[in-house]
Amino acid sequence: MNPNGNGHQSAIDGSDWGIDLSIEFCGVKSPNPFWLASAPPTNSAYQVRRAFDAGWGGVVWKTLSHEPIVNVSSRYGAIDYDGRKVAGLNNIELITDRTLEDNLREIEEVKRDYPDRALFVSLMVESKREAWHDIVKQTQQTGCDGLELNFGCPHGMSERGMGSAVGQVPEYAKLITGWVKEVAQIPVIVKLTPNITDICAIGRAAKAGGADALSLINTINSIMSVDLQTLAPRPQVRGYGSHGGYCGPAVKPIALNMVSQIAGDPEIGIPISGIGGIQAWQDAVEHMLLGATSTQVCTAVMHYGFRIVEQLISGMATWMLQKKYKTPREFIGQSVERIRDWGDLDLSYKVVAEIEPEKCINCGLCYIACEDGCHQSIRIDRVPEEKYLAKIKSKDARSFVSGGAQYVHGAGDGYVNVFSINQDTCVGCNMCSLVCPVEGCITMKEIDTGEPPMTWKQYQELLAKGKVKPIRPPAHV
Repeated sequence: MNPNGNGHQSAIDGSDWGIDLSIEFCGVKSPNPFWLASAPPTNSAYQVRRAFDAGWGGVVWKTLSHEPIVNVSSRYGAIDYDGRKVAGLNNIELITDRTLEDNLREIEEVKRDYPDRALFVSLMVESKREAWHDIVKQTQQTGCDGLELNFGCPHGMSERGMGSAVGQVPEYAKLITGWVKEVAQIPVIVKLTPNITDICAIGRAAKAGGADALSLINTINSIMSVDLQTLAPRPQVRGYGSHGGYCGPAVKPIALNMVSQIAGDPEIGIPISGIGGIQAWQDAVEHMLLGATSTQVCTAVMHYGFRIVEQLISGMATWMLQKKYKTPREFIGQSVERIRDWGDLDLSYKVVAEIEPEKCINCGLCYIACEDGCHQSIRIDRVPEEKYLAKIKSKDARSFVSGGAQYVHGAGDGYVNVFSINQDTCVGCNMCSLVCPVEGCITMKEIDTGEPPMTWKQYQELLAKGKVKPIRPPAHV
């Protein structure tokens, strides 16, 4: 809350329940783990003040450089999916287009007025030691809490030898981090690019250079789409376009994987700020369970505004109450050890699908998914309407009268398609439960195979010694 009293905090923060959402990141305290990422929402003091008044615990100021850059007009493109706007967002916008002097003055003023909030500043300059020394010295004089080195931007700046051009080469990442640490008197975060084969290689390099923490992921290199009428890529600049950075809800699985990789690497072991696909409190909790101490948000704010922090705060607090957690420290990283190599998973574990007839609406989505795309383990039976209604308990919910005639939902030509699982051939792939539109209609049930736990690695070793017989694949059509 703004110390001057003109802010507000209407979200339930859990304090009345004995819950404390505050975190400490590299020695920097924040009232909650929800920060804004270095991006358009953190481009000015006006925006950052509004964010802090709304309840955000911290921000990373949009990337500074010695000279303001020039942007193009028409900068964003989006993917809408199944009626949902902005499931994924692509941008070709660059770093700040405001002067260094204006930014530094505003950073100092904001930090003075909001001393309880975490304020980090993103930096990117040419790969020269003196350039990095100069901007680090100027920036830390503002009183900001820390720095974030932008080694992740995949477009525009990377072609100039900055951003992901640094973050894709371990030697460069280590070297430049080292230059920064020579003069930095405040914590240094290195922001990692996902546009790389091994994210841990860069994480280790950054740590070797002296990084105090890592943030990830930056945006994913992408072409958003092509206009089928004009044949121009989107976003287009006078009929032409460029690769840009992809973000938004669609990238969360990629981000979670990379966050978990960094958190699980024994050679890294420094704090993580999780970024990528965070729109609801559940997304933030997932990042934190996989090792992030703080979380950073951008696209969701660009879509819905700063107010979403209220839902993030109240949602996490309510979940913590249910799980009996008092502070985020109690659950951060709790799921990291559950991420294992495929070869370490139990081959003897088996689940099969079960359909609850009373909930099934007979749409057939499960059947067609299994029959055409998966393992041909769902039966379809055409049952006469009268026989179907006589068998189910929820007959009143399944039929209706119109014009004096009775009709049955899902029926055609006097028959209802009834679906059931062939559990002898079901491999437990989950696809039927994923496509089913009815919550709880298709569940996955664990069955006892009668076999002791055995991983693929153990299986290979025992097979080579002749101590087990080859595992036969399930029958297929």
